[in-house]
Amino acid sequence: MSKAEYDAFLAGCPSRQLLDRITDKWVTLVLAALRSDGSHRFGADCAGEPRPRRYSELFRTLPGVSQKMLTQTLRALERDGMITRTVEPTVPVTVTYELTDLGYSLHEMIRGLKSWAEAHMDDVLANRAAYDTRVG
Repeated sequence: MSKAEYDAFLAGCPSRQLLDRITDKWVTLVLAALRSDGSHRFGADCAGEPRPRRYSELFRTLPGVSQKMLTQTLRALERDGMITRTVEPTVPVTVTYELTDLGYSLHEMIRGLKSWAEAHMDDVLANRAAYDTRVG
């Protein structure tokens, strides 16, 4: 059997739902955090080795995310096969999240997008200010 052909330019194409998911800010940052060395120093590009991360680690790595949003994001990524959730029977229970091969392949593109946004933010801010001056 051959793979189905999808065309995101068509209104009913299911790939649009996937695009909506993977372009979400929190999805982008969670996927980046799962491949990060955790240092988040200036210029870090999330190129560390993939490793399992606990919920609390992810929560601390992503300032501004609510517990509810992080939980929803992790569940959605698990459902789509981007991450795995592993529960270890310790006291207290240890839950870790890790990139799957599918998630890792997406991470490579996400990393580039994150790096592009960080590298071009000054240009975007200058353009916004110029636009606001002209229009406002």
